[in-house]
Amino acid sequence: MFDYSLDFKNIDFREHPELYRVGKGEQGVLLVEPYKSEILPHWRFKTPEIARESSEKIYQMFLVYLEQDDFVGADMARKFIQMGYTRSRRYANHKSGRKYKTNPQKETSTEA
Repeated sequence: MFDYSLDFKNIDFREHPELYRVGKGEQGVLLVEPYKSEILPHWRFKTPEIARESSEKIYQMFLVYLEQDDFVGADMARKFIQMGYTRSRRYANHKSGRKYKTNPQKETSTEA
């Protein structure tokens, strides 16, 4: 079971892989460093072409982690690929190809 009680801001899981727990599905994907910072910049899925490039890059990272016997890195790369797939499917299930009609985070408030 993934341990959310760990001090993720201060643990380098490359130096302390014994603290890592696989968890279910995508648990911890945005917490485990330095892998999050290494993989996240490549994680994109806005269009099929972008998603294909992203998944290929992250898969290559997965293979490098395996070559280095870095199980935590390989598992994190796997989780990012899985997360990209689940997110892209979520958007694909909407007729417009978008999950929301507007982006609530970009809407401006009308304060006086």
